[in-house]
Amino acid sequence: QVQLVESGGGLVQAGGSLRLSCAASGRTFSTTAMAWFRQASEKEREFVAVIIWSAGNTRYADSVKGRFTISRDSPKNMMYLQMNSLKPEDAAVYYCAAATSSTVTMSESSYIYWGQGTQVTVSS
Repeated sequence: QVQLVESGGGLVQAGGSLRLSCAASGRTFSTTAMAWFRQASEKEREFVAVIIWSAGNTRYADSVKGRFTISRDSPKNMMYLQMNSLKPEDAAVYYCAAATSSTVTMSESSYIYWGQGTQVTVSS
């Protein structure tokens, strides 16, 4: 089992920045990739960004490319999402997720461990 705990959400004005953190514990050695997803009110959960744990390769949703940066600190079992130039449409609950499969996609089905989420609110 892997436990994931997000932090860093809050209220920010449009154009501002936030940094989300995800702390992983438990059987973290089995993690192949970690990702951020988000779910806005009355919308389906969507992919934001993923990082391959060993190599550090990253991929982003088009909607956040150039504004968000995913990173990890492997020794500390921490993952981060630096969010800049935030827009009202970025407001959502942000979830941290972990995969243990060798095949990782942008689909929720690739991830078997999930955090409880952290709320990001962007005021216009």
